Amino acid sequence: MGGDEDRRQAEWDAEARHETRAEQLDRNLVELVQELRVAQMGVQFLFAALLAIPFQARFGELTAFQRHAYASTLVLTTLAAVLLIAPASFHRVVFRRRAKEQLVDAAQRLMVAGLGAMALAVLSALVLVLDVVVGAGAFMWCVLGGAVLALLVLWYAWPLAVRRRSEIVLLHEDPD
Repeated sequence: MGGDEDRRQAEWDAEARHETRAEQLDRNLVELVQELRVAQMGVQFLFAALLAIPFQARFGELTAFQRHAYASTLVLTTLAAVLLIAPASFHRVVFRRRAKEQLVDAAQRLMVAGLGAMALAVLSALVLVLDVVVGAGAFMWCVLGGAVLALLVLWYAWPLAVRRRSEIVLLHEDPD
């Protein structure tokens, strides 16, 4: 959101929710923390599974493509973990420093970036597993295409469409 949109949202929160700016920030932070917990669990599970793979007997049998897919997945998962855990560190550093607005803004940005990295990691993991199981054929690429489409629609396109509609409603609200 931008300055004018932020102002409208703050006014709406004050009127409809009877919230002060501090209460709005507290609520936003609680919502972010709940969302981060879900994302962190997913990325931590994927990360743990990836760390175990090289110690499996068949790891030496992977093709060069599969090893690159594995390395890419590991790097993307690491990046996602760093981005999704960063808000906790940020909070500890700015705790009791009256920087909640900056914390909420930073946590929101880090989460969006972390979810992007996580989406790429999930897709990369899918490529790795499908290549090992069925090979790099048309089936793998069709499944990957479907997964890309599902991620784009469910994680980005649909929420952005809802956001755009709500912004249009905000623009046409009666200012009185």
